[in-house]
Amino acid sequence: MRVSMDIELKDVPGQMLLALQPLSECKANLITVVHHHQKRTPRKTVPVKLVLETRPESIETIKAKLEENGIRVMRVGEHRFRESINVVLIGHVVHTGIQDTIDEIDRTGYAEVVDLSLSMPGINLLSSALIKVDAVSKEDLQKALTILKEVSTKKDLLMVLPINIQA
Repeated sequence: MRVSMDIELKDVPGQMLLALQPLSECKANLITVVHHHQKRTPRKTVPVKLVLETRPESIETIKAKLEENGIRVMRVGEHRFRESINVVLIGHVVHTGIQDTIDEIDRTGYAEVVDLSLSMPGINLLSSALIKVDAVSKEDLQKALTILKEVSTKKDLLMVLPINIQA
């Protein structure tokens, strides 16, 4: 079973190791770690998103061991998205409204934007966005890419895909 888990770490050395030990002890397979070290929660902790594969009966044990280690578990949920892709948009990404671009994907119900990195070198210069899209299936990922292509065309943005993908 694939599970996503949002945790919060204190900003002190060794916290990530404390977070990963219970996963190892329960023989969970770690798929992804997104460590937002530059961000802080209102509690002054560092948010971390984990995606792991484990047996359903191990989830509560992992959660309890994390909390024993002083790691706050904010959310645990089954990970229904199985496919993912990174897409780069180049143009006036911000000025043409990045939020509604994200909303076009998110409101489908079968795909969502799960990560965004933005570069804005200057007010009147072209910007770029690296967008990670997750989807339920390969077919749904292809539909999400078609939506992104339509939005990009409408906003006069260049959409760059990995070499082996066609939209």
